[in-house]
Amino acid sequence: MRIDWNEAMSEVMEPVPVQLTNFLPVAVRDRLNGVDRRPRREVEWYGKGEAHQHSIAVLIPCYNEEAAIGKVVTDFYAAIPDATVFVYDNNSTDRTMEVARASGAVVRMEPLQGKGHVVRRMFADIDADVYVLVDGDDTYDANVAPRTTQLLVDQQLDMVTVARDSPEPAAYRLGHKMGNAVLTGMVRFVFGNGISDMLSGYRVFSRRFVKSFPALAGGFETETEFTVHALALNMPVAEVRAPYRSRPAGSQSKLNTFRDGLHILREIVTLIEHERPLTFFALAAAFWLSIALGFGLPVIIAFLHTGLVERLPTAVLSASLVLLASFSLGIGLILESVARGRTEFKRLAYLAIRAP
Repeated sequence: MRIDWNEAMSEVMEPVPVQLTNFLPVAVRDRLNGVDRRPRREVEWYGKGEAHQHSIAVLIPCYNEEAAIGKVVTDFYAAIPDATVFVYDNNSTDRTMEVARASGAVVRMEPLQGKGHVVRRMFADIDADVYVLVDGDDTYDANVAPRTTQLLVDQQLDMVTVARDSPEPAAYRLGHKMGNAVLTGMVRFVFGNGISDMLSGYRVFSRRFVKSFPALAGGFETETEFTVHALALNMPVAEVRAPYRSRPAGSQSKLNTFRDGLHILREIVTLIEHERPLTFFALAAAFWLSIALGFGLPVIIAFLHTGLVERLPTAVLSASLVLLASFSLGIGLILESVARGRTEFKRLAYLAIRAP
């Protein structure tokens, strides 16, 4: 009897089908098989065109806005019928909460005083696909919201800023306009030219932006944080211009031009130091080096002519300032690598959030 050893060995060595993926955790198996078990809210998208599945939340931080909040809530419900309007009261002493609730808004409270604290609480509490953030003083046009939200979804943006275009001098005072231009120019110089009205209180955000936003500011400087967060991570952003009108009678501005302007300037400097440390410390090094040259050049010129150091204290001061400039530049180089690691971490946290 002749044995076909090739056939016999093939039968013995025939692999047994084993589902190796059964030994993996459920989350890993789902990732490999393309299964998404996360729940999605099925809310019909408003407006013309195809039906999308996106939920919209209108967020309104308020402090003593009894005279305006009712109209703001009503206007946004009329502009975006499928949205949910949230009003967060920030220790108002008037009837802001009662008026907002009577107008159909979901009313909540934030005891920590300051717009930044309210924004932090809203972003943490509310879950949606598209967020519209607007002031409760009725200075912004609610009819712009459908266009900006549609722009955000159609172009898959993370932030749309509504830049203020005011024909009324009283609505957008010259001092505020000049201060905004200076502060916005500083941010544009360091982070890029994505935004022309950095301090606008009317914006539309994606879920990815909101849930990756650290919200560290406590006051009006939170608008600066919005802009720097988007530009530092190279998020897709856009800007549209819209009318900006005066407050209604009985509504008063909470913005203090000089105090809040200084807070915003301090926030810009802090964000530049954290996000662009090499730029920050290189400017500091250039400052110290220019002073050192101012003091040291006459000493050097005198030494070249006479061979003597006639002003020794000035020479020592100049040398010390040059060393200080060198230290500043070295610190900037070290912190730049640290900032790059932080940026990579924030970018990964941003990408981990489900896109709409």
